[in-house]
Amino acid sequence: MTIVDPQPHMTYQPFLPEAAAGAIEPRHVVVPLRRVLKRCHVLTARVNKIEHERKTVTVEAADGHIEQLNYDVLVVALGAVARLLPIPGLAEEGIGIKTIGEAIYLRNHVLTKLDQAASTLDPELRKRLLTFTVVGGGFAGIEALAELEDMTRFATRYYENIAPEDIRWVLVEAAGRILPEVRETLGVWTVEQLEKRGIEVYLSTAAKSFENGHVVLSDGTEFDSDTIIWTAGVKANPVLANSDLPIDKRGRVEATAALQVVGHPDVWTAGDNAAVPDLSRTESDPTATCPPNAQHAVRQARHLANNIIKVLRGGQPTDYFHKNLGAVAGLGLHKGVADALNMKIKGFPAWLFHRGYHLKAMPTFNRKVRILLDWMLGGLFRREVVSLGQINNPKEEFTRASKS
Repeated sequence: MTIVDPQPHMTYQPFLPEAAAGAIEPRHVVVPLRRVLKRCHVLTARVNKIEHERKTVTVEAADGHIEQLNYDVLVVALGAVARLLPIPGLAEEGIGIKTIGEAIYLRNHVLTKLDQAASTLDPELRKRLLTFTVVGGGFAGIEALAELEDMTRFATRYYENIAPEDIRWVLVEAAGRILPEVRETLGVWTVEQLEKRGIEVYLSTAAKSFENGHVVLSDGTEFDSDTIIWTAGVKANPVLANSDLPIDKRGRVEATAALQVVGHPDVWTAGDNAAVPDLSRTESDPTATCPPNAQHAVRQARHLANNIIKVLRGGQPTDYFHKNLGAVAGLGLHKGVADALNMKIKGFPAWLFHRGYHLKAMPTFNRKVRILLDWMLGGLFRREVVSLGQINNPKEEFTRASKS
């Protein structure tokens, strides 16, 4: 069995906001593939093309050379990537939060801005440095916003010339509500909680431009921000368009309920890149597919593996069925919101629910224990708020020394 991935680890993305805020050690939210997949060959490379008619996959290795791999059975689990819009300045100024590298960068970036603001006498520059903008009101955006705002507010106690009210956090969402995965009343409650913390929330508002850090919104609002965090949706991995597999209008692989690609029983798929029929909803909506979230991806992966084993042993695959248990989001330390098991849960109980659910879902006992210890140590000694900004340019001092 060969595993092809551009990174030598699997990332549990629901924990990225906590890793960015320093509540969890970043290395603990990733699972090293070579350590846990003992009877597999792990190839650190990026898939460029899938040709099922020839049963080959073209990959680009880390050093740039191209290889073709042959297969008997193919599993397409390429996931999703950030969905970027043609907004001026977005590619240059925006920061995503879909990878562990982005989470580490974002944490150091935000804390560096506090350091710079505390060290400048220019009031306009200081205001720009202390303005943080998050675009996207889904779970990724709300959790990143809430965790990072919580971290910056906590960090101000170590800056004698920065007060919590000096820091400006702005949320921009094009839709008329946030957290579409939960019932609307909980979304409204979450907005109220964010605004009580001093966070500015712009609903039914689109971003028009981010050029040179100057934010322009569709309602005419303009301001400068040195930090623009983009979480406005995802799309299926664009590699799928460079394949001969059937894909739907959203660019996802068309799948059966048994997690086989339509028309190709020897190709399997799961996760964010797969349009898997949601059997819990197809009676009311025949076109319903499973939403791209960790809850379905983790369960589909397990079901897919069992189905492949059944087929290899001469059996028949079974359909994937999982009724959505609900949704839960962390809103910073001791704060959360959940719409699960037909219950509306708010505040501290929802925060406990959030941590308990994701700790249970985190792969490997090793990582579960490390994350639990991170939380316990954080409760005893509080979170670390030191910036390691040099990690973003590690050769700067060496270069400076070479010129002196």
